Amino acid sequence: MTFYTQNGETRENQDCFFSIKNLKKYFEVKKGTLKAVDDVSFDIPKGKTLGLVGESGCGKSTLGRVIIGLIAATGGEILYEGKNILSYNSKQKAEFRKKVQIVFQDPFSSLNPRMSVAQLIAEPLVINKACRSRNDVDARVNEMMDTVGLAQRLCTSYPHELDGGRRQRIGIARALALHPEFIVLDEPVSALDVCIQAQILNLLGDLKKERGFTYLFISHDLSVVRYVSDRIVVMYLGKIVEMTDNISLFKKPMHPYTQALLSAVPVAKYRESPPQRVILEGDVPSPISPPPGCRFAGRCVRRRDICATEPPLEPKEEGHFVSCHFA
Repeated sequence: MTFYTQNGETRENQDCFFSIKNLKKYFEVKKGTLKAVDDVSFDIPKGKTLGLVGESGCGKSTLGRVIIGLIAATGGEILYEGKNILSYNSKQKAEFRKKVQIVFQDPFSSLNPRMSVAQLIAEPLVINKACRSRNDVDARVNEMMDTVGLAQRLCTSYPHELDGGRRQRIGIARALALHPEFIVLDEPVSALDVCIQAQILNLLGDLKKERGFTYLFISHDLSVVRYVSDRIVVMYLGKIVEMTDNISLFKKPMHPYTQALLSAVPVAKYRESPPQRVILEGDVPSPISPPPGCRFAGRCVRRRDICATEPPLEPKEEGHFVSCHFA
């Protein structure tokens, strides 16, 4: 049984797997404090996919890395099955890292070019001493290659000899090697062409059904997020501006920023009249010195004097949270 806080309101959620509470990640730079993730709260139910979308630089990837412990949090809580992982000791952290993995955006730069496919997949097994013998390691490597659709003849190949789709399958195989429960997918298909994207997305969907994985899917491509996600979080400049299920977000977006993002999604053919394009003016403010109040106000056509006060992230409809005075 897990308890979590959403805008000061304590609620009970028995299905929660990960619960993020008022999470913050600040970086000290020459010009001040860069607030990459600023007071973010949400839940990820077990066996579900949470999509995380927003413009480049909004803090999506930083948030994913903080959740799995690659980057230390500045404040807040990360509850995993009801326990705060930020208070774990070194032994508990080592056990936790076996249960969470990440698939990086660039399938080439994330792989060691001096290691073969078999060595790359075996690396987490060897480091964590997950197998008793070399034969067990080889058997697990072969199993992972079969799982992600890599031919056994590629065992001795190197990353530069393979295309982007196969490289990304290596990254997925590495993430699956320790049988994790939770996987952060940091734009796993953005560097791939459309045909390969479909193959990887279908592979991830099949693995989720077969093994009950829980995903945090980070992307700026709303079409992809709509396809894979059960629930979607929209971020802007380190803050959550909208959060709901994937059907409600595309059927009835409430935040002006979400509406602008959806209007920019290319559509092959319109059944009726084309949707009105929302053009955002101005630049994204600096996360080092964000404006007071609503951070999107400077680019919003609805802005009023009240926008100088930060709007809370609150439910406008059942399960639909929005941070806007005029939603």
